Amino acid sequence: MPTWGEILKEVNVSVKERRTQGLGPDLDGIRLKYLQRLHQLTGRAVISYMSGWQQGKNGISLSVEGQDVHGLMECCYQVKSRELDLILHSPGGSPEAAEQMIEYLRTQFDHIRAIVPLQAKSAATMMALGCDEILLGHHSELGPIDPQILVFVPEGRRYAPAHAIMRDFERAKKECKDDVGSLPAWTPILRSYAGGLIEFCHQQVLLSMEVVENWLVRYMLAHHDLGIPEAERRPKARSIAEWFGSEETYDKFHTHGRPLRQPELKEVGLRVRRLEDDNDLQDAVLSVMHANEITFSNGNALKIIENHEGRRKVVIQHNVVLAQEPDSIPARPGKPMNRKDRRAAGRGKR
Repeated sequence: MPTWGEILKEVNVSVKERRTQGLGPDLDGIRLKYLQRLHQLTGRAVISYMSGWQQGKNGISLSVEGQDVHGLMECCYQVKSRELDLILHSPGGSPEAAEQMIEYLRTQFDHIRAIVPLQAKSAATMMALGCDEILLGHHSELGPIDPQILVFVPEGRRYAPAHAIMRDFERAKKECKDDVGSLPAWTPILRSYAGGLIEFCHQQVLLSMEVVENWLVRYMLAHHDLGIPEAERRPKARSIAEWFGSEETYDKFHTHGRPLRQPELKEVGLRVRRLEDDNDLQDAVLSVMHANEITFSNGNALKIIENHEGRRKVVIQHNVVLAQEPDSIPARPGKPMNRKDRRAAGRGKR
């Protein structure tokens, strides 16, 4: 299978071939070609769910969000296979959206294999944990699933770990009780925490771990090759979910972006396999990845959800340019402003 550079050459050739028709590079056609090659290799349905955040793009639409279910519905339409390869490359997003997406896919497929060519973080990690098996390369990574909460501070908006917010609140209570003089230092911080935020953080942590625990019991840990008796699946699933999202995990990993790779994921008890064990499969997956990267680097696409049959939903970044209103009403050419014109310019348009 071709390298990133070789696929880029294909794109450049398509530019020359389509120039006479007034068309740009055939990015969609090249991605579809490699999705179809992966399908031909495995005989399974293929859906690629990828975001372009590593190409310097920004915006909420890069994240896992509820409306992505519509993209999956488009990609599942009239697909006959009951087995799916789900290629994930995402910075994460909403745990609720991850739950929606996997629950929908489970109505369409009996067996789902998550393939992570590079990164599936946070809520995308949750999606991988809702599959029957996870395929990872040497450099592929999942991440912790502790929720990141949007808070409003005087400097603007930012995300903070739910565990950090709850810990701050407990620390503030203790320090202010022990020394009332510490209250002025804590006041600006606590002012950012609206009523109900601490409880919301607590529930979000429980939600992420509960969703993953239930999926592991129903799917991944139910496979006989893991050798886990039915009575032991629930405790094992809870242990794995806590390993990804508990307060102890927050202390262990130190950051939400900590890379979690194949050896430690296998050690914790997940059903994972190395992409390098099948060179043809690895090449086919990386070709899909490269074709998507080149698309993100050469256009306004933020996120691409598509299948091997050419059905897709592409989220586009819209650049809105606002015309600046003139500060004054210009005089007619060749004629200076009179007093009436100047007064009108000062008032502006009502």
